[in-house]
Amino acid sequence: MHDDDANQILVPPSFTAVYSDARGRLTERMDTVRQRYELCEDLASHLVEQAQLLYHREGASEEGVLAAIHAGLSAAESGVTAPEARWITLRLAELLAWRSPALPE
Repeated sequence: MHDDDANQILVPPSFTAVYSDARGRLTERMDTVRQRYELCEDLASHLVEQAQLLYHREGASEEGVLAAIHAGLSAAESGVTAPEARWITLRLAELLAWRSPALPE
């Protein structure tokens, strides 16, 4: 078994699209895409509790919570790219079973 086989993480098409050009070809190596996916998926999972707290404690709407989190992720110092911030926010909505917010492309 190759090292790459042991570390096979299935990256969903919604995430590979973040790293694909107009023709659907990857713009980064697959191992880089896989690492970024793991980071973004972990971040979305960690944000579930924070989003629920904001929703229940602050009385913000689901869309307001997601918009605030997206704004934070879109900041230069967040460590994720703008397309990754969008994907994380949409994934967070999915994990929470909330309606996906309208976000810039």
